[in-house]
Amino acid sequence: MALAEYVKAYKLGKKEYQARILQEQNPTLPVLDEILPTRGTFSEVPLGLVQIPMDQIVGTKTEGRSNAFAANFMPILKENTEFAHKWAALSTSHENEGIREPIKAYEYMNRFYIEEGNKRVSVMKYYGVVSVPGNVTRIIPKRTEEKENKIYYEFLDFYELTKINAIWFSEEGRFDELQAAVGKKPGEYWSDDEKMNFKSIYTRFSAEFQARHGDRLAITSGDAFLAFIAIYGYEPVCEMTTSELKRLIGKSWEEFRLLETENDIDLKMNPGREKKSILGRLFPFSTTRQKIAFIYEKTPESSAWTYAHELGRLHLEQTFPDEVETRYYENVTVETIEKTIRNAIEEGCNLIFTTTPAFVQASVKVAIEYPELRIVNCSLHTSHRYIRTYYARMHEAKFLMGAIAGAMAENDRIAYIADYPIYGCIANINAFALGAQFVNPRAKVYLEWSTKKDCDLMENIRKTKATCISGKDMVIPAEASRYFGLYQMEDGQPKNLAMPLWDWGKFYEQMTRTIMNGTWKYDDDPAANKAINYWWGMSSGVIDVICSQNLPEGTKRLVDFLRKTISSGELNPFLGVLHSQDGVVQSDPGRSLTPEEIITMDWLAQNVIGSIPEEEELTEQSWPVISQQGVKKKEG
Repeated sequence: MALAEYVKAYKLGKKEYQARILQEQNPTLPVLDEILPTRGTFSEVPLGLVQIPMDQIVGTKTEGRSNAFAANFMPILKENTEFAHKWAALSTSHENEGIREPIKAYEYMNRFYIEEGNKRVSVMKYYGVVSVPGNVTRIIPKRTEEKENKIYYEFLDFYELTKINAIWFSEEGRFDELQAAVGKKPGEYWSDDEKMNFKSIYTRFSAEFQARHGDRLAITSGDAFLAFIAIYGYEPVCEMTTSELKRLIGKSWEEFRLLETENDIDLKMNPGREKKSILGRLFPFSTTRQKIAFIYEKTPESSAWTYAHELGRLHLEQTFPDEVETRYYENVTVETIEKTIRNAIEEGCNLIFTTTPAFVQASVKVAIEYPELRIVNCSLHTSHRYIRTYYARMHEAKFLMGAIAGAMAENDRIAYIADYPIYGCIANINAFALGAQFVNPRAKVYLEWSTKKDCDLMENIRKTKATCISGKDMVIPAEASRYFGLYQMEDGQPKNLAMPLWDWGKFYEQMTRTIMNGTWKYDDDPAANKAINYWWGMSSGVIDVICSQNLPEGTKRLVDFLRKTISSGELNPFLGVLHSQDGVVQSDPGRSLTPEEIITMDWLAQNVIGSIPEEEELTEQSWPVISQQGVKKKEG
């Protein structure tokens, strides 16, 4: 009977062997001795008895047994050999009492190579055993700049905290992301219960992911798991039944496919052109009435950001009085956002705008459940297939604001108040600084953060002796204040010079038109498998600068000129040689930064006095936004 099992394993081995031959790949097991770098470039560390994940056992230590197995560890020696009979005897032993004797293995780059126990591993792989105990020696290579090496050293740090070796990632930084996703601080050790719970849920997830042929995707089970808990939350995932887990993995598959794409965001830099049929031109609008929800984190009375979006909603109602009905939900929190979206759905809304990056997770989660709905989130550099995102190229307006400040600063000192160190915000700061330098090479921009703990903004600004101040972009009607936009202080009172404008009404109008005339679908190319982000600028009218009558005519003409050249594409604020606080960022005088480089900036221009704060320096109220959109500083 056991020999019959050997024959089945033998057939699996021959099938793998022949398939690899046809693909011109090595058909037998990799040999660690042939893979290792030269002696003196690695060290060995004994780990003792370790539970080894079976799917991470990939080869043998020495060449001796390599040719007895195909690359999947199934045997390829004929059934009349002594090897076959020993394999069959181990098969019987496994079925009767289980194989308990530890194997001996070497771990290199979190893959395991067997020195003693190759047949035992083969039998257990055949029977689908998840893991095996083994005495392991870890081989640690020297640090290099290679991506795989960097990921491995991140794994070593993670292993030190958790002693978990079952998970692996294909990109740098994800072990740290996992540490945060499960609710642990950087460098915080895991308890035995936390380790056990994680191993349990990850094993279940990985099994379901692989059962759906996750191995055909160019990502690891770990990559998929991290994306999954980013949507549903780690604790809720731990509580899921197997059937829930299976169902949601299937529904979330497009999120996993998106991870395969290196450039996974399709930036729409300008409104698309309508693609109408003859009937479309005769009947320009859909007969379906659009019921649109706007979900706000605060109220229009308490937040300038919310007020700007509320003006956009009102513009939409005025533009389409018969075709569109809107409603809004205010004072929504991260804890209540999912319930609010569901309420909007129950009330018949078929298009939902969630107006802050903090609402991304809930937006995706609900969108997966309701694929027929359109949910759009206001954020930048967010990669999801089930929702679309939108933002505006405010850095274009900030360049103009900087130019005005450079012209008006009497002592070359300008203060700039920023809020969150998130994607887009750093580009705004640098564009402002470059605009100031464009007009005044001596201009210095003193950076202050309104979200820093225990921050006395006005006292800090007073100490800079700045004669021009760039404050928040706009004010709310309830505030009788002129501390907004760019202003100068005269006799203790602000004198307004200019303000940047977020005209969300034009964005919402254009988005609604694409749905009503049927062109929404043309933005998405399923074959490209990319997330869609609308990132419009001055050319679309979503961004502008309003000048005060206090500005000199010559400065107003300069602003008009810069507005036209930026809108036409003739001028990019990030064109030419660029210097950061640490040195040259770009040395080519004829090159402009790419949109991706602008969005992901993690440096400050040379004439900026200040720094990008760490999360722990900021108030707790800012953490939900930072966790979703915070700039990740690149090393080196």
